[in-house]
Amino acid sequence: MNLSPHFTLKELTASEIADRHGIDNIPSDPSIIANLKTLAKGLEHVRTLLNRPILVNSAYRCIHVNQLLGSKPTSQHVKGLAADIISPLFGSPSEIIKKIVSSTIEYDQVILEFDRWIHISFAEENKEPRKQALIINTKGTRQYK
Repeated sequence: MNLSPHFTLKELTASEIADRHGIDNIPSDPSIIANLKTLAKGLEHVRTLLNRPILVNSAYRCIHVNQLLGSKPTSQHVKGLAADIISPLFGSPSEIIKKIVSSTIEYDQVILEFDRWIHISFAEENKEPRKQALIINTKGTRQYK
């Protein structure tokens, strides 16, 4: 199922953890599917901004997969509104966050995580995005500047 021109339901629900544990990570809740379409739309904007393909390492996580990863139950991944991405053909995660933050993309949250990937989330339809930019690494969490 295509959620947007470049992103599919299969890609945004793929999970090695789910596969290893025999967990079905495909959402049946229509609101999560709607959120995944919102996520795909936002990722299309990022892809256009970077003018390069982006690779999704993790997007939707059912609550069980999320628990196995040690993530918070309030994670936007559980709602289908977040993805962890890289774009090696564009540049480093540091270069990606800089480009996203300086753009007009209406992200809810963008996080440079351990200088290895970008976590990006989008607000639910009809909700105002926070436009929060952070860095998380071994020194803790702080605002991106």
